[in-house]
Amino acid sequence: MALTESSNPWSNAEENLSNDANPLSEQEEADLHAQQDGTDETHLGDYSTHMEELFDGDAESDDEEFVYEQGIGLEEDADDEEGFVYEGVDADKSIGYKAQLRDVLGQDHEDSESEPSQEEKASISDKLESSQYQDEPLPQHPEGVFLQHSPATSSRSVLTPDSNVSSPDSRATDFKLAKPFLHPTVSRLRSYTPLSSKAGSNGSSVASHSQVFIGASPSPSHFSSMSRMSSMSNLNSQSSEKQFEPSQSIEERQVFKWTDLQSLSRTMYSKASQKASNLLGTTLLGLPTSIACNGLICVGTTEGKVAVYDFNQSLLCVCECNAADTPLGPVTAVALSHDHTCVAAGHVSGYIQLYNLKQPHNPVRTVAPTTLAAVASGRKEGHIRGSKIVSIGFIAGRHTALVSADDQGLAFYHSLGKILFVEAPDILRILGRYPDLPHPEPPSISSKRLRNTILAMAPLPLGTSPHATDSYNVVALLTPTKLVVVGLKPSPRTWFKCPRSFEEGVSPNSKSKWIGALAWFPSFLQTTTSTNAEDGRNGKYTVHADMPSAPMLVYSWGNSLHLVQVSETRIKQKVRNAKTGKQNEVEIGTITYKAVMQWTAEDDILALQWLNHNQIIVVCRSSLGVYDIELARLVEKVPFDSLSLISQTAYSSSTSEDKDNNVVAHSVRTYKGRIFLLKQNRMVAGTLLTWADLILALVQRGDFLQAIDLARSYYVDEAPGNRNGLPKDPVQRKEIIGDKLKSLMDASSQYVFSEDRMTDDTHTTPDNRGVDRTALFEGLVAVCCKASIALDDFEYLFEDLYQKYDDSGISSIYLWQLEPFVLDNDIRSVPPRITQRLVALYEEGSRSEQLERIIWHMDPSCLDLNQTIRLCQQYHLYDALVYIYTRAMRDYVAPIVEFLGLIRKVQQFKKAKRDYLRRTGVILEVDSTMESTIINSYKIYPYLANVLSGLAYPSEEPLVEDEALEAKKDVYEFLFFGRSRIWPREGGKLVLTSEEDGGLEPTYPYARLLLLFDSESFLHSLDIAFEDTYLNDESQAINRLIIVRIILEIMSSGHVPQEDVTMINIFIARNVPKYPQFLFDQIAPSMLHKVLVGLAEDPDTKTREDRQLAAEYLLSVYNPHDSETIMGLFEKAGFFRILRSWHHHERKWAKLLSTYIVDPDVSSLELLGQIEEVLQTASRLNRHVIPDELVTIVADSIPRLINASISGTAHLLDKMVPQLHLAVMNLFTGSSYADHDRYEYLRTLVGISLDNEDGTTIDIKPSENLTDDLWEQFFLLQCRFSPEDVIKTLRHLPKEKLRLDKVMETCESQQVYDAVIWTTDWLGDPQGALSKGNDFQKRLTQDLLSAFKKTSDEINIDRELRSLQGIAQTSREICIEHSKTKSTADVPLEDMWFELLSSEIRTVQFVASSHPEPVDAATTDDSTTRHVVESVLGSLRHLVQTTFTDLVSITSTSAISFPRLFKRLVNAAPSASSSQYTEFRMILTGMLESYRSDEDLLHILKHLINRDLFESIASVTRERAHGWSATQGTCRYCRKPLASPLTVDTVDSSLQPIIISRTGLVFHQRCKPLVTQSSDI
Repeated sequence: MALTESSNPWSNAEENLSNDANPLSEQEEADLHAQQDGTDETHLGDYSTHMEELFDGDAESDDEEFVYEQGIGLEEDADDEEGFVYEGVDADKSIGYKAQLRDVLGQDHEDSESEPSQEEKASISDKLESSQYQDEPLPQHPEGVFLQHSPATSSRSVLTPDSNVSSPDSRATDFKLAKPFLHPTVSRLRSYTPLSSKAGSNGSSVASHSQVFIGASPSPSHFSSMSRMSSMSNLNSQSSEKQFEPSQSIEERQVFKWTDLQSLSRTMYSKASQKASNLLGTTLLGLPTSIACNGLICVGTTEGKVAVYDFNQSLLCVCECNAADTPLGPVTAVALSHDHTCVAAGHVSGYIQLYNLKQPHNPVRTVAPTTLAAVASGRKEGHIRGSKIVSIGFIAGRHTALVSADDQGLAFYHSLGKILFVEAPDILRILGRYPDLPHPEPPSISSKRLRNTILAMAPLPLGTSPHATDSYNVVALLTPTKLVVVGLKPSPRTWFKCPRSFEEGVSPNSKSKWIGALAWFPSFLQTTTSTNAEDGRNGKYTVHADMPSAPMLVYSWGNSLHLVQVSETRIKQKVRNAKTGKQNEVEIGTITYKAVMQWTAEDDILALQWLNHNQIIVVCRSSLGVYDIELARLVEKVPFDSLSLISQTAYSSSTSEDKDNNVVAHSVRTYKGRIFLLKQNRMVAGTLLTWADLILALVQRGDFLQAIDLARSYYVDEAPGNRNGLPKDPVQRKEIIGDKLKSLMDASSQYVFSEDRMTDDTHTTPDNRGVDRTALFEGLVAVCCKASIALDDFEYLFEDLYQKYDDSGISSIYLWQLEPFVLDNDIRSVPPRITQRLVALYEEGSRSEQLERIIWHMDPSCLDLNQTIRLCQQYHLYDALVYIYTRAMRDYVAPIVEFLGLIRKVQQFKKAKRDYLRRTGVILEVDSTMESTIINSYKIYPYLANVLSGLAYPSEEPLVEDEALEAKKDVYEFLFFGRSRIWPREGGKLVLTSEEDGGLEPTYPYARLLLLFDSESFLHSLDIAFEDTYLNDESQAINRLIIVRIILEIMSSGHVPQEDVTMINIFIARNVPKYPQFLFDQIAPSMLHKVLVGLAEDPDTKTREDRQLAAEYLLSVYNPHDSETIMGLFEKAGFFRILRSWHHHERKWAKLLSTYIVDPDVSSLELLGQIEEVLQTASRLNRHVIPDELVTIVADSIPRLINASISGTAHLLDKMVPQLHLAVMNLFTGSSYADHDRYEYLRTLVGISLDNEDGTTIDIKPSENLTDDLWEQFFLLQCRFSPEDVIKTLRHLPKEKLRLDKVMETCESQQVYDAVIWTTDWLGDPQGALSKGNDFQKRLTQDLLSAFKKTSDEINIDRELRSLQGIAQTSREICIEHSKTKSTADVPLEDMWFELLSSEIRTVQFVASSHPEPVDAATTDDSTTRHVVESVLGSLRHLVQTTFTDLVSITSTSAISFPRLFKRLVNAAPSASSSQYTEFRMILTGMLESYRSDEDLLHILKHLINRDLFESIASVTRERAHGWSATQGTCRYCRKPLASPLTVDTVDSSLQPIIISRTGLVFHQRCKPLVTQSSDI
């Protein structure tokens, strides 16, 4: 079915949009539309034809997009824009693709037959082999069916929403009936803080309560993200069916529609034309070089001609000069006058010619280049011969006023008028300087780029609305360093300059400095649309015409784009009359500018053109984009190769090295929303596609699903790209797009369900109708759902569209595609007839889990309640059943009745299980049905917690206040009713709780059943409910006191287990202090006493902390009368925290200290701190004396304290009870680590810490409580476990604390010889110390020689070697220390060094002589021993070298002579020794080698420092001394002098801060531009 033009929903809006986007003249419109012929035919079942008719109003917009006579864009784009062609089983194969294409495009495209046809992009996938979409019952898992409708390689379509529903994990848990599933870490009755919900429920502003019942159900609900519980039937839930995915892949979004100007290109680029002209002698146009497109298409050529075309590509004329003696060269710049009557051309030779299009064969004016000689003589101004004209333009609306610029940085104003019919040209230089050359007429101009090279130039054109700036004849010139704006009237002058910041726009490409572009947008009449409140409701808008807009100038350097607004400012100035001497006030106009914005592109900007008043075309090296001024960002960007454009240097005489392919701005032009590109092989015109164009392109391609979704994205303002053609006001935008979106959905559905598509014989349904089983039907539902959600209008979706699916027998497709939108809560209200079909579909497929999800997410008013309740009970969907009862029927008691029935079944099963075990001795296993019953029965507790708190279950959304009050009233009255009740009140049944049918019903049957079933869960729910203000009203039937009394009455019946009694006591104890005015003042003290005693007498250690916390709550408001008895109970119960509070309050320090020691919950580290605190408090209150009973308790607890921390115990006892030190030392017995523990303890008291990372000790004063025996014992132990730290300890301690003779005796007995030597020197006997060192070395040398005689397995010389190293180190330190002192009279330094060195050398000689080199082959044992000896010798020789090195470092003192000392050493060596001189030679050789290495390193370091550091510092110093000098005396930006005389009305600018840049620029600090880098100044 085709839509007529009158019913076309797009035509009016598209006509308006096309008119706004393409403001062509009437003649141009006529030229464009004159080429269209052919008629469209109607094809049933052809969607492309339907869309052509639907968008027939928009076809006019398409016609405006350069559909020219010679096939502008149609010959090549015909296949790219082909319509939708169906290839399904019901397609009509008799009509070929080419025939259908010709029907759509008309008869002008017959010549495209030679081109190969492309594959149909919108073809529907092949028919399926099985599983039809019918109203028959579906199989259990129809997902596979849907998967066949989508390509295997495709991904989830953007048209299909993702469902939030996830598949749950199936948990096969062996449920135990004895314990509830409420975990203690989430119970409010436990000592732990309950866990709150991490993710708030939908719309809930109340803290989550049901989250704490997670443990009650091993299978969390999966059918909603808001559900905390689930039904057993949901354990194997799967995610919703896989949605359709379009068979056609979505291509990259089209931004521009490009059309080849084929007729023009054939003329300008044809090589055949050039050959013909050569043979026939006809006019040769040449290849194109530059263009101008403001009204006509003017193309400059390499032959120095200008070809002028209209927009119909008809050649109007060729502007040429027939004078043979004029060497013009190629045209490098061309311009068209404002009234399209004159053309100006600039040539590579410097010539400028002006043509009248009525007489194009000869120029009406010619401006010849001049010479430097003529310029120097003052006879003539103008471009120098050989310079290339790079820019040219007409001034405003004049024909004979031109401005031009050349590649040498010169710009001129040419006034080519006549005076008395005689040409009187006037040429004025407006920018640049003539080159200074030695000879008057150079053969050529230098091609070197100058600092003031003109990158771009453009005069301000006239706009559609007059503006004050038009009278100034403004011209903008861009150089690599600044933007200059000059005015030619009333007198030539520079109005303002915008300097380029340092390195602005410079990219890694070195040519960025020489790349620039600019473009003007003239004044136009702005119109705005406003809407008041009343008119907006009526859909009426008021249009106001504003003042003309100010001209805008956009320019760029490199990749930096700037936008300025140019305007006129009128100022008043006093002018003195020369004749009268009077001053008159005259109003003078000035040109000012305002910086609008700055933006940085990713690459260098090669060309800029205005597409419209709000958008700029930005051409970069590899991209072409559209920059939106209002949004201040690129709204479109497509790949583009700038090398495809003709460069300005392509036809110049410069070498290839000098050619710059970045100069392409003259090949890019725009006119009235069109883009013209002069490429290397053709000329193209393009249009920025609007929202309607993009939708039409999808329609013509057959992608109507994407077309609908794109229209929806524009409706919700989520579409990418530009918003051209759409109003800014969102109300107007939605009004325009909304109607089009509805019409597009309707037309699409008509196409899908056309008769030709739906009738087929290959596969039928019961009603004998064929079904096209493709993703097309699925996708249509999905996109229509998304569109209806955006429109908030579901009438078409649920009425017309569903009826089409139902009539065609494929309603199941509709329902399956509707499901994810319902599950995502995007669609809540569905008509009952569709809901019934959807529920029935789930029932037929036995898909209970999907049924529960869909019920929950749907508005209850849309459901068939009888059908839904029946299915929920049948499939155990209790979450959904609660939802139906509460939200649809407003019955909050019915769910309790359902859950009580489940609990009764569980209780009956427990009884049967016990009986079966008693009879048979076998445990009755729990089947799957009972597991489901147990799980669902526990849902009553979170349900009660939510409802009694005013929340909906399980979403936890707040209920309406009236509904919440009614729900609480009904639930409380039913739950705590004294006997069994009938529910519903009318026509209901008696709700029983007895385990046996016909059994006796107890009092308060429902509260009793819930309490006995799981007391902790029930009391947890009540604890939450108690926080609600509903229970504050004591006048109503139910309040907190009544509930507590009912619970106590149930407990007093005697049938409550002990663990439940404990939970009740905890519940009461924790709530009494929370609500004292409602509970504490009403409950008898005796009852509170019983609760407190009950908490203490429970023997269960697992609940000890919970009971203690509850007792603390209760004791905060209740004071028991027999506290001693209670304290005894608390001691047995282990309530140590409460006992400590009482003992501290009563100052019973011994008992308080005992509670800390016996409490197992107090950590060992915490115990030390608590004991110290108690002892300090007791001492402070007892005249700073610790009571003996506390000392006794501490002494008894020393073993536990030692196990906790030895050092901590030492600090504690030394600080508080030092008399226990000996007792502690006596306790360290019976263990292999006893001595080490004693050492650790004593080391702590001494105050030395060896645990520091840097090896230093902490400067702590040693304990004052150490006895001589303890000191002696400490040094003995330190010599054993840490001999290397003995000297550190001695340095740390004062002499008066020690008995040094005993210390030395102990150290010598333990062979800590270095400590003995150091102590001897410490006592003031350095020579005696070295003498002892000599004796110790001899002793150790004998030990070494004895060890070498043992077998290799028995040799262990590590201790002797370490001792020798320690002796050498200590002796060297003694010698060095005394050598550095000033007073050396009493100390013979040379003798000291001699004794040290001689003893070390003697040791080396003895060891070396003990094992001479073997003559014969040695045994393995001898070889091992020899290896050990060599290792020892290496170590000992190193010691000697170290000593010599230290000696050399201090030989500057006069008391020591190194040669004399060395001679003594040589003479003292035993002459009989074979190694008398060997050791000296090896020692000296090693020292010299070491010095040589150090010398090399120092030389290298010196060279590095001299090369880097000193040179850099010297350079910086020179620069700072030189300074930066200013190049002028005025501010660079404000042009005011830096220093001026003071007047009354002026400010002393000389006092203002001045900044000088390193380039010489100087300006005030207040004038500093924001983009200036700090490194520039």
